Amino acid sequence: MTGRIPIERVSPVVDCGRHMAKAVVGERVTIGATVYREGHDALGCNVVWRSPAGIKQPFTRMTESASGRDRWTAEVEPDLMGRWTFCVEAFADPYRTWRHAVTVKIDAGQGVEDLRNDLADGAEVLVRAIRLAPKERRPDVTAAVLALRDESLDLNHRVAPALALADLLWEYPVRDLVSRSATYPVWVDRPRALFSSWYEFFPRSEAGVHHPAGVAEHGSFKTAAERLPAIAAMGFDIVYLPPVHPIGAVNRKGRNNALVAGPDDVGVPWAIGSADGGHDAVHPQLGTLADFDAFVARTRELGMEVALDLALQCAPDHPWVTEHPEWFTQRADGSIAYAENPPKKYQDIYPLNFDRDPKGIRAEALRVVRHWIDHGVSVFRVDNPHTKPVNFWQWLIAEVHKTHPDVLFLAEAFTRPAMMHGLAKVGFTQSYTYFTWRTTKQELTEYGEQLVGSMDHMRPNFWPNTPDILHETLQHGGPPMFKIRAALAATLSSNWGVYSGYELYEHLPRHEGSEEYLDSEKYQLRPRDWAAAEAEGRSLAPYLTRLNALRRANPALQQMRDLVFHPIDNDAMICFSKRDHRTGNTVLVVCLLDSHNVHWGNTALELPALGLDWADRFRVRDEITGAEYDWGQFNAVRLDPHLEPAHVFTVHPYR
Repeated sequence: MTGRIPIERVSPVVDCGRHMAKAVVGERVTIGATVYREGHDALGCNVVWRSPAGIKQPFTRMTESASGRDRWTAEVEPDLMGRWTFCVEAFADPYRTWRHAVTVKIDAGQGVEDLRNDLADGAEVLVRAIRLAPKERRPDVTAAVLALRDESLDLNHRVAPALALADLLWEYPVRDLVSRSATYPVWVDRPRALFSSWYEFFPRSEAGVHHPAGVAEHGSFKTAAERLPAIAAMGFDIVYLPPVHPIGAVNRKGRNNALVAGPDDVGVPWAIGSADGGHDAVHPQLGTLADFDAFVARTRELGMEVALDLALQCAPDHPWVTEHPEWFTQRADGSIAYAENPPKKYQDIYPLNFDRDPKGIRAEALRVVRHWIDHGVSVFRVDNPHTKPVNFWQWLIAEVHKTHPDVLFLAEAFTRPAMMHGLAKVGFTQSYTYFTWRTTKQELTEYGEQLVGSMDHMRPNFWPNTPDILHETLQHGGPPMFKIRAALAATLSSNWGVYSGYELYEHLPRHEGSEEYLDSEKYQLRPRDWAAAEAEGRSLAPYLTRLNALRRANPALQQMRDLVFHPIDNDAMICFSKRDHRTGNTVLVVCLLDSHNVHWGNTALELPALGLDWADRFRVRDEITGAEYDWGQFNAVRLDPHLEPAHVFTVHPYR
């Protein structure tokens, strides 16, 4: 309903307030609204911002955009995790109305007699302002009232004290005709929800640094912990583990997805459950729960945290199958339906049927999540959430956040856009994206702009590869393409990740036209000789380390809202920037998309997006090579994929 003063297009608002907008602790959240009224009297707007405990925050005045489009904004900064709320208030500002009128009339040469009513009106407004001002400023307001009423003073001395109160009465305004918008929610996460660097690896493939290189032997939490210092040294802060639970023996898959497993085949970690336990147990060959706890503790010692896969599905020999047969879909012949994504078949996995005993499934899923939280897990990567009911996730995440608002959930939802965005709206902290398949300049630009427009509810996470996805650009692009895709992921998005082996340029597909790896780690152990690769200069680890260091050093790269694409006249090159308005830190990236050929391009930079005027010259420093250049709006750029395929510039104005 429209109030006395209309308030429209309030932001950030997700689906008319049915879902919560997203922010993190310490992030400056821009509250906006379109506000207007009849006539010419002055308007004012403010934000009413309340903490998760319902405590009203200090008065926050909104400012009107210089565009003249009646858009008002203010920045608020949450300092606690949890559910915040806000509304916008609009009001008539009698002091600013009076101040404008008196100033204009004096400038037009009108005298005391012409302004007699204005002086009386001003005194009445300031009498009302006395009680609103802080105690230490009330004498100033009182003095201004007395001056307006003192007929012994000349006009300028009568009005000067009142005109000098503009800043005070901006912060403590007299408000008439106060109108309020609806109240809207904002969920505030910890900062890692907005800025994180993920590294995925399989503990079972890490038999320890003293194990013979290239020999397949099942690793454990103890031996896998020896890999953690190297991951930390590359600057990653989240270590993502595929499921660590017992793996089913029934219908176990063999190497390269063979339907029949050999006696030594280790099976697929996502085929969860056996006689050794289910979702609350660990695979016996990985160790014990105490070993897992030690692994988590070591990860934290190194400044990282563990993300655990949450895959709500079962192997045929999972305890749930016998204890709760009602949780599964039975086929006409009485058998339980295994998972299918035609033409793919997953005979080793039974999906849960959430429409059969939803109460029981919900209770068990919540118990499992809380179990792992009790063992130090505060991040969950959720497998295939789009195959479960959306309202289930809305319930589960809300229940977890009641007691653990710090827990983060990453949605592995390579699915339709509506579902991907819907999962983000109901509570998922981050989401996988289509970045892996966006490779051309047009695709990256259009998709990047779409994501920027969705940041109120969705935080994208860019992955160049996963255990399931080896894109054709990596198969055929050579080492330069691995650099290109890493540079794009790490600088376009504030959340990014790689799957282990990326730094070794692993690029062989199962067969031509496939996105599956040859000898996929999903089905077998994949030991890697890290030390030899680094010693022989065959590792991308130094480059990944540099990218993560740049991300930590530049606040501009720790968010995505200020991503701007700039014209460059070569479709084999892309140019974009990010700017942190709090610090002024600005990063400008020019990156090749062709990994085989040298290219030249000419930029036409949108200099205001860099915090500069159109005619400004400025210095750019390539934070990869250390080279510096004098730049303006138009610049010629040469990139050689076999040297450095990307410039990651920091921008330094001369003034």
